[in-house]
Amino acid sequence: MIPRIKLLMVAVFAGINCYSQTTLPVPINIQASYSKGTRAVSGEPGKNYWQNHADYTLKINFEPHSRLLNGTVSIDYINNSPDTLKEVDFKLYPNLYKKGSVRNMPVLPIDVGDGVRIKQLSINHQKQDEKQWIIDGTNMTVKTPAILPGQFIHFDIAYAYTLNKTSHIRTGQVDSGAFFIAYFFPRIAVYDDIDGWNQQHYQGTQEFYNDFCHFNAEITVPGNYEVWATGNLKNADEVLKDKFAKRLTEAAKDDKVTDIFTEGDLKAGNITTNKIANTWKFEADSVTDVAFAISNHYLWKSSSLVVDPATGRRTRVDAVFNQHHEDYFEVINYARKTVEAMSYRFPKWPYPYPHETVFDGLDQMEYPMMVNDNPETKAEDGIELTDHEIFHTMFPFYMGVNETKYAWMDEGWATIGEWLISPMIDPKVTDTFAIEGYENNAGTESDPPIITLSTLLEGVAYETNSYPKPGLGYLYLKDMLGDEVFTKALHHYISVWHSKHPMPYDFFNCINEGAGENLNWFWKSWFFDNGVPDLAIGNVQITDSHYTVTINNIGKKPVPVDLTATYTDGSTYHMHQSIACWKDGNTAFTLNFTANKKIQKLVLGGDFDADVNKANNLWRQ
Repeated sequence: MIPRIKLLMVAVFAGINCYSQTTLPVPINIQASYSKGTRAVSGEPGKNYWQNHADYTLKINFEPHSRLLNGTVSIDYINNSPDTLKEVDFKLYPNLYKKGSVRNMPVLPIDVGDGVRIKQLSINHQKQDEKQWIIDGTNMTVKTPAILPGQFIHFDIAYAYTLNKTSHIRTGQVDSGAFFIAYFFPRIAVYDDIDGWNQQHYQGTQEFYNDFCHFNAEITVPGNYEVWATGNLKNADEVLKDKFAKRLTEAAKDDKVTDIFTEGDLKAGNITTNKIANTWKFEADSVTDVAFAISNHYLWKSSSLVVDPATGRRTRVDAVFNQHHEDYFEVINYARKTVEAMSYRFPKWPYPYPHETVFDGLDQMEYPMMVNDNPETKAEDGIELTDHEIFHTMFPFYMGVNETKYAWMDEGWATIGEWLISPMIDPKVTDTFAIEGYENNAGTESDPPIITLSTLLEGVAYETNSYPKPGLGYLYLKDMLGDEVFTKALHHYISVWHSKHPMPYDFFNCINEGAGENLNWFWKSWFFDNGVPDLAIGNVQITDSHYTVTINNIGKKPVPVDLTATYTDGSTYHMHQSIACWKDGNTAFTLNFTANKKIQKLVLGGDFDADVNKANNLWRQ
């Protein structure tokens, strides 16, 4: 750690270009939301804001040997929009594996099948002919009687599909006795004030956009399997033997780690109540999705903590894993510390859900109250993976952002969350995930502005626009505003948009409002404009022990100035200036300081200061 010393710094600017009246270019469809009053230029939901809602009852029977999932879904859907709907669009996400579906991720031939088979569909308890619906890839359009504003409609759907055995894209078989099952039911697509129906196909890379709904799920599996899922387990005493149900109850009240299932318990068997089959019942409210996982040989560690001191509300944290994956024995501690850090340090918001389960799977993916994480060989990788995926609880799930179109509103927050929380879990960790990848890609044809729709991106362009670029933007903004103002602004955004569907301009304007400052110069330069992060040490003038160092912003992106001076005796001191030093569009910034010892060299840049050319970041005496 390099000590920071307060120094008197005088800024001298060159190439002035005033940003004080910067406005952001607003697309026509976003402008229309202001005219309709569904969104406000302050960044808050407008007086006419609305979103639709559904109540789901899911009944699932999963057969591990054949991987066949048979299910029924009953839906009460209310049209809160001002529009009369004459169709309802559904998402059939398992059709990613259907023959003929368009994909941008590879699927092995063994996993390509017939997709979701709709066995029966009823509207308001009236059975429909197959001509009433059209399936196109992962979308299904159902013709309906006119649904007036404020009116309910009821659907009953019976369906089946076979879960993928390999080609594990966020869901599928993990091993012969473990499965992570996500996106497993027909759900109504989002109908919103910006695009109407969300008709973007799920192709593998771009993620999801679903409404906040209420779910009751009944999941029936063979008697030697246990189930973990989104929501609260409502019938633990019906599916678990008494001692295990009691352990679970105690874990939800205790700070210590409780072994719900030990290795000895698994060997002894008799964990569940029925040998043939058990139906596990879960309930979740105001969530965007439901996922579940099953295993017949996983250990289960559990703990809980107070996440809201004002109410005493607790969140239970679980790690469920294969005992042969030794690194997973520490995951319960990483997960618990992540939930604690999120509640009290960053974003400093009480963890919003009753439990978080990290399941030992084959991916690195988040779901409401569930995480599907592969084992890692290095402790630091386990920490970074765990906190990244759990941080997604806030973005996208609590905030309801459209991951499909705006991945940076989702992954960018998980990236800064990972950077900040990893060293909170272990101070020895310096997590700079994805920054080098951005430096290698910046300024190329695959480096469009962050505001570019994620649906138009793939490969390295999607990766850098989703993860490091927005993550750095949020980090630099936090540094510029200071923790107190940044937290105030972020909390304003969270408080007015949680459980809703914010879009990019809602975010920009909300942060401006919460910070009490027009930050459009920054939004434009970092999220809309081209340019690359490239600072350089320019002219260095020395008069006695007084140094005047010019920092040139060659790449035009606003990056913090971190200058480290190394004395000839090996000691160092560090100077820092936030991105505010580039606020006026200047391309040069001058530091004036007095050194109390002879300087050997000056080095520009820090761990989180992206820079495409570090060769011009060194000056030697």
